[in-house]
Amino acid sequence: MRVWIRNGKVVDPVNNSVEEYDIIIEGERVSEIAPRGSFELNSEKIQIIEAGGKLILPGLIDMHTHLREPGYEYKETIASGSLAAAAGGFTSIACMPNTDPPNDCRAVTEFILEQAERANLVRVYPIAAISIGQMGERLTEFGDLKEAGAVGLSDDGRPVVNSELMRRAMEYARFHGLTVISHCEDLYLSEGGVMHEGEISTKIGLPGIPAASEEIMVYRDIALARLTRCPVHIAHVSTAESVDLIRRAKEAGLPVTAETAPHYFSLDHRALIGYNTNAKVNPPLRSETDVEAVKQGLKDGTIDAIATDHAPHSPLEKEVEFDKAAPGMIGLQTALSLAFNLVEEGILSLPEAIAKLSLNPSRILGVEGGRISKGQVADIVMVDHKSRYILGEKEIQSKSKNTPFLGKELLGRVEMTMVGGRIVWQRAG
Repeated sequence: MRVWIRNGKVVDPVNNSVEEYDIIIEGERVSEIAPRGSFELNSEKIQIIEAGGKLILPGLIDMHTHLREPGYEYKETIASGSLAAAAGGFTSIACMPNTDPPNDCRAVTEFILEQAERANLVRVYPIAAISIGQMGERLTEFGDLKEAGAVGLSDDGRPVVNSELMRRAMEYARFHGLTVISHCEDLYLSEGGVMHEGEISTKIGLPGIPAASEEIMVYRDIALARLTRCPVHIAHVSTAESVDLIRRAKEAGLPVTAETAPHYFSLDHRALIGYNTNAKVNPPLRSETDVEAVKQGLKDGTIDAIATDHAPHSPLEKEVEFDKAAPGMIGLQTALSLAFNLVEEGILSLPEAIAKLSLNPSRILGVEGGRISKGQVADIVMVDHKSRYILGEKEIQSKSKNTPFLGKELLGRVEMTMVGGRIVWQRAG
């Protein structure tokens, strides 16, 4: 059966526009898209989805998700994470390799894809480990991992400290056409720290992590990109100097892209006053100056993508003393709302915000999606962008509830998520 989505405002990140269009879907793909009122169809032979002026977005693509399976299923599973993704408007998610065992071989990559197929919700793209066991000593078999279904490489959470190994990783990744995603952290500088090193850490008596722990490694990987000519993607950018380094690298024509996470433009280190473990992340929430720099980096295109860094943890890891709590927060169901705040602030236009959540991640990872046009896969999201609501635990589809935005008012609500022309999420009521 064909599907007709009518009377919606279609956000086009390719042409930077918002237009009143109707969309016809046949099978898994968009068959027609035209200005509202262009179609005269027999309603008995077509399923009509009435948008009623709501936004119609290309399916969002999260290039930095932690699904925890295999090994930590009590925090999240591929099925529960996929459901949270669909509820947040994400039709594709790229999952990081720090599972148990880590995704450093064909068997784990294939297991992830099998579990995603069994869940039958969103598209799951495995990111494989750069090094065996994420130990930073020996490279994994890049070609084998790509053949198994991996779309990128990262030792996320355990940065590759050995610069020679990282150089070889980038050279081999370029040969195999795989995206290298770099977690930039000097572990010697960050060791023992639990929050951003600054006036707040001093006032509340917690050991700090200096901004330099990120910036040193950002500089190193930019230098390696210059040496190898291999593209490198800098993950979860959080500091002003990191933004400036990436900006200068792009001005020099180096193959560098970058992402930030919504919490780095929505919160700063003051959120740690009161020792809220749900605001403990890695890299940590930074200063107000860093937050403004991240926003400017998004505005001027230095930062290409917004990724959730969705990191579910159970109460076992969060309801403990602050220094013992695991870093990370969930983000699949809050990312779009927090990006809408950037639009309200005038930092980004609506199409620019959606590009950073869809089109740009698709280009960086080399996966399909990120636009709504004739012949494209019908990964589509309908959003009530004017709705304001309080985020409650019952709305969270993740197995874990660790977010500092619980009980906060959010802007914009996903009404429907469609993957390949099939509705996988629809808000009740």
